[in-house]
Amino acid sequence: MKTKFQSIVLSWVLASTLLFSFDEPKSLIYIVPINDVIDLGLPSLVTRAVSEAEEKNSSLIIFDIDTFGGRVDAATQIKDAISSSKIPTIAFINRRAISAGSLISLSCNKIYMTEGATIGATSVVDMSGNKQSEKSQSYMREEMAATAERVGKNPNIARGMVDEELSFEFLVIDGDTLQVNDIEGRKEGKLITLTTELALKYGIADGVSETIEEILSLESIENYEMVTIKENWSENLVRLLTNPTISSLLMTFGTIGIIAELYSAGWGIGGTIGAICLALALGAGYISKLATSSDLLIVASGLLLLLIEAFFIAGFGVIGLLGVAVLFYGFYLLLIPDIPLDYETQQQAIDGFGWGVFIGIIGLIYLVRVILRSEFFNKLVSLESNKSNLKENYNNRSKVD
Repeated sequence: MKTKFQSIVLSWVLASTLLFSFDEPKSLIYIVPINDVIDLGLPSLVTRAVSEAEEKNSSLIIFDIDTFGGRVDAATQIKDAISSSKIPTIAFINRRAISAGSLISLSCNKIYMTEGATIGATSVVDMSGNKQSEKSQSYMREEMAATAERVGKNPNIARGMVDEELSFEFLVIDGDTLQVNDIEGRKEGKLITLTTELALKYGIADGVSETIEEILSLESIENYEMVTIKENWSENLVRLLTNPTISSLLMTFGTIGIIAELYSAGWGIGGTIGAICLALALGAGYISKLATSSDLLIVASGLLLLLIEAFFIAGFGVIGLLGVAVLFYGFYLLLIPDIPLDYETQQQAIDGFGWGVFIGIIGLIYLVRVILRSEFFNKLVSLESNKSNLKENYNNRSKVD
């Protein structure tokens, strides 16, 4: 009887051991690197990462940030994607989150920083480093403040990262009023950039960590699996095609190729190349949200005017010129981000587009000359000439017979 009882107890212990020996489901942690320059290739990466993390029921998304900034429109798209996430998000400032990087960091639910890291200096500047107009500064100032408020950060510090004309002596942090005497940017004429120590003191950062694993330990996440999101080929392609120089060249070659094809018999290589160039430029612009529906409508109107000129009106007149003008205006709009801009920024877009068109035309002329002088073209011309001579001789012989 005793032996039987011992056997039952032993069986129960073994069953219990096997039952609890199975691994608990691991917490899925998504890691999204945001490094180097922030450009229009990153928003699609972040959007894809957030969507995938939500589909896989991830527990947390960590953005590994080390950047001096980049395009404001790209940073705004990234901020929107992070803010709309249904999953908790953490910004891991791995050394620095400057300019547009600070907007992205503030959009996350929590911020962890390495020792000696920095965040701030978010004033809107042009490609030469010159400060933009008050219109652009006002947009960025309130964008930063609203983003900080959403996650419980102090909006005055966020505003001070953008506007050096702001000044303050006291801040309310977690219901307590603190006198501020150790932030250089609190003074008028200075932008706010916070070190890790100051970011912790004034509630911008939530903790200090040197590694992602340490962050997970501080967040009491032990059993986890990390998934690092990397750029795919399409995102790399969009990044390349939205480069202002590449985009301008594509639109120039596309327009010239289409116009040349409309005024020649049949459909050849020029039209095919032109159509591909336009498709790449417009597609990349639409994917990166540079191109709006109205921009695409303007481009389509220009193409329609060219088609009317080519097929219904003899020669090249007012309608054709108007079509070219509308088409190029639509292409110019594709280079303008959907954020408040001043005159200088618009002028820079015009200059960049103008240089792109100029270089494209010069390149096309050079390419045509090279082709005309090539051995392949000479053989092709000779072949066509021989065919014509043979045909003429054959016709003459037929007439004599």
